[in-house]
Amino acid sequence: MIDFRSDTVTRPSEKMRQLMASAAVGDDVYGDDATVNDLEQWAAERHGFEAAIYCSSGTQANLLALMAHCERGDEYLCGQQAHNYKFEGGGAAILGSIQPQPLENDPDGSIPFTKLTAAIKPLDPHFARTKLLSLENTINGKVLPLTYIQQAREFVDRHGLQLHLDGARVYNAAVAMDVDITEIVKYFDSFTICLSKGLGAPIGSLLLGDKTLIAKARRWRKVLGGGMRQAGIIAAAGKLALTENVERLANDHRNARYLAEQLNTVEGFSVNLDHIQTNMAFAKVDQHIDQAQLIDTLKQQGILISGGNPMRFVTHLDVTANDIDTFIAALKSAL
Repeated sequence: MIDFRSDTVTRPSEKMRQLMASAAVGDDVYGDDATVNDLEQWAAERHGFEAAIYCSSGTQANLLALMAHCERGDEYLCGQQAHNYKFEGGGAAILGSIQPQPLENDPDGSIPFTKLTAAIKPLDPHFARTKLLSLENTINGKVLPLTYIQQAREFVDRHGLQLHLDGARVYNAAVAMDVDITEIVKYFDSFTICLSKGLGAPIGSLLLGDKTLIAKARRWRKVLGGGMRQAGIIAAAGKLALTENVERLANDHRNARYLAEQLNTVEGFSVNLDHIQTNMAFAKVDQHIDQAQLIDTLKQQGILISGGNPMRFVTHLDVTANDIDTFIAALKSAL
């Protein structure tokens, strides 16, 4: 299959599988899994944080962050397009009794500080208590500028808030900006990394913060049913993903631009090349195109795409330039 639906479809390499098979393991709930401990300690040191916790998914890691930062009846500010508001099942509200306050994102993915300021609730029994600003980088493939992130730090300090980063694809942002990851995450009180997207591990995310926050997150992980036992088998893949699969993200970014350029040669498809910053391309599709039929036709040829308008295409380590050429030829034939 050639799969453009998401970078979550990446498969572990043979080297990664061998590391998983030979990983030292123990009971992680007891703190006895040496491979998990190594991943958490290495990740904390690498990114300049006190502690880290290994989680089963980015959704879990974000929820743990929100529940560790906020109490029942608190709220967090975020964008309307934020994954931890729009695409994570309402977990903060349902399981944490935390109120999201979503605000419209600007086209570049940022949230204007004027809107954020107006959304902060006064200290009054009628209102939820505003405790946290949550940003996302990348967001819909776009990179938040470092100047904006620095201003966000100044904003939360001024208003007595904490700052969290949904960094599922933060390494894509770092590679796109050609900066070390610490230049982005140093402004945040906590952040997540997803290991199972472009970095290529089969499962897992990390939440990083200070020791107090991670201790709270560890308790909430258990309460949510997220305690794992011999998790070193999968943590070994996560360590390899962080140490060997970061630089190659640049190839995914090049492939996304190439894909976008080729999509612009297809009648009925239009991509704004100025918006291609990382590994995602969004194509506007003419209304006369029957997307359901197109998706089915391509699937029969071993090519998987998602519907929508715009239609999202994601490149990753299992997509090559030759795969893109094959897809474009099949797409033109199907229309």
